[in-house]
Amino acid sequence: MQKQDEVFGLIGQEEKRQSEGLELIPSENYVSEEVLKAMGSVLTNKYSEGYPGKRYYGGNENVDKIENLAIERAKKLFNADHANVQPHSGANANEAVYFAWCKPGDTILAMSLPAGGHLTHGSPVTRSAKIYSFVGYGVTESGDIDYDELERLAREKKPRIILVGYSAFMKLPDFDRVAKVAKEVSAETGEEILLMADMAHVAGLIAGGIHPNPLEHGFHVMTSTTHKTLRGPRGGIIVSKGKVGNPLKKCEHKLENVPTLIDRAVFPGTQGGPLEHVIAAKAVAFGEDLQPEFKTYAANIVKNAQVLADELKKTGFKLQGDGTENHLILADVKSSFRIDGKFYEAALDKVGLTLNANSLPTDKGAAFRPSGVRLGTPAMTTRGLGEEEMRILAGWMKQVAEICQKAGDEPGLEKYTDELAAIREGVRDLARQFPVPAIRPKDQ
Repeated sequence: MQKQDEVFGLIGQEEKRQSEGLELIPSENYVSEEVLKAMGSVLTNKYSEGYPGKRYYGGNENVDKIENLAIERAKKLFNADHANVQPHSGANANEAVYFAWCKPGDTILAMSLPAGGHLTHGSPVTRSAKIYSFVGYGVTESGDIDYDELERLAREKKPRIILVGYSAFMKLPDFDRVAKVAKEVSAETGEEILLMADMAHVAGLIAGGIHPNPLEHGFHVMTSTTHKTLRGPRGGIIVSKGKVGNPLKKCEHKLENVPTLIDRAVFPGTQGGPLEHVIAAKAVAFGEDLQPEFKTYAANIVKNAQVLADELKKTGFKLQGDGTENHLILADVKSSFRIDGKFYEAALDKVGLTLNANSLPTDKGAAFRPSGVRLGTPAMTTRGLGEEEMRILAGWMKQVAEICQKAGDEPGLEKYTDELAAIREGVRDLARQFPVPAIRPKDQ
């Protein structure tokens, strides 16, 4: 009992941290009380290997209905022919698509990690990079995808998959241009190329109708996490175009059969029993995402991000791509203030502003002391912060950057404890005006 009490005590401390700080990490968000209830339900007790109507265990009549609800809502959100809601994470979703379409050694063309891509898109430290041959394309000086390089590499390497996806990219992709390249290369080689979009960061913007949907621009598959801008539980999803077949039966390796190939790749290919309590929470979140007010929320995410980016520029921050077209901002603090991203991240933590250090495309081997920081507006927008609050945030960020300049390093921040404490109090006061969903306010 003592250990259980300790755990719940720490959960209470995390509630306090979230309530009294402001979350700027672009891959984080807050779920509703209903999503939390579904995740904490008795569904966690049920084993449900297989798919609705095709389970390996009995007693799944209610689970089947819930999973089918999640599937139908996801299809509607993304105008898809099929949805697999079982992936435990975005990484699992990506690996399942690779496994569905590629053989070991096949080439996959994706954005390189330094340019803003994701670990699961071919970083050497990942399992998938040891199985498949990843080739990376980059970005231009303006921060956009280097489409000329992408086309050149596609013609030269003849990949089995062309992947558009990222974790630090601020532009709207030209899906039509990539689809055209894939079609031309396929015609030359006679081999079908799978077009895959990892939209984990912007899936909520797509669902909200303010970001292009890759499935409506020639792409066959879209993967995503279900948290981030979708405001659901931590998990993954794969939506696709094509014929939906029996996942327990083999089918031809053709683009038209992608939904069935993916189902087989998820289970039994790469995962066992699905987390039905999380799938229920996904269904609840997708239901929320289908409501008209979610479109307003998605639009406000981008509006807030653009206001914040403009204010940061006014205070001296240099931004990758000179701003943002989505929810995410990548700031170059090395050239702006002669400090590294990790130092700045640590200083902001002290005042209750949470973001993450991030490499820039120009960084060379600086993963642990990168030149930039990555921030975004989904979580703050969920709490109701608006344009005026974005201006206040930019001011605090400038103040902390200037303190870092004077301090020189993290131990040097001790000399500026009073200045940091004053900013911390301002952050706390502002945060308390915008309660975190599902965290009941406690007496201050």
